[in-house]
Amino acid sequence: TRSTDVYLQLRADLLGGRLQPGEKLPADALRQRFGVACSPIREALNRLVSEGFVQLADQKGFRVAPVSEQELRELVEARCWIDGSALRQAIDRHDAGWEEALVLALHRLARVERHPSAEADEARAEWERLHREFHATLVAGCGNERIARISAQLFDSAERYRLLAADRIPEACELGEHSALVNACLARNVDEAVRVLETHYGRSIEVFMAAPAGVARLT
Repeated sequence: TRSTDVYLQLRADLLGGRLQPGEKLPADALRQRFGVACSPIREALNRLVSEGFVQLADQKGFRVAPVSEQELRELVEARCWIDGSALRQAIDRHDAGWEEALVLALHRLARVERHPSAEADEARAEWERLHREFHATLVAGCGNERIARISAQLFDSAERYRLLAADRIPEACELGEHSALVNACLARNVDEAVRVLETHYGRSIEVFMAAPAGVARLT
């Protein structure tokens, strides 16, 4: 539907940093951009409000939700709880199919270079897509679709922060942590896998707080 098309494009712009925290989202401008009526725009924005990516203030309209250190810390904590539990369950299941899928997801991610420059948007988008698939595969091994959906929602919320400071995260560092995660899973070392996962997620706090662009956007 038109509403879904608008929603998906705005969501991609939000997660990709093309719409900045606090930026106004005037309905008139959005109608002109997408060439649709008022109703699809409002439906799309309301969906984004329900996901926490957009805020609606009385008499002030819609705007991109701000970012804060507290929210980021809560997101990281929630991801460590949810994904950590899922990872323990996945390893305990001893599912060879999941292990193979995890190795394949890492291989695909390692084959694509993450380009931080705006001139390489297509290559960067491919890396981000494979990165999302890797983490989805990691959690999918638990066999619980509801947990997987919650994990995906938390991933998107945290990804907005990571992408605001992505150029400060060395690609080799990220890939190394992903590889360490897979190795721990294949060795069925639950404690090591969870430790690496928590370190990997916690790094986003350090990077975002150290990035001038990130600190400047804190509320």
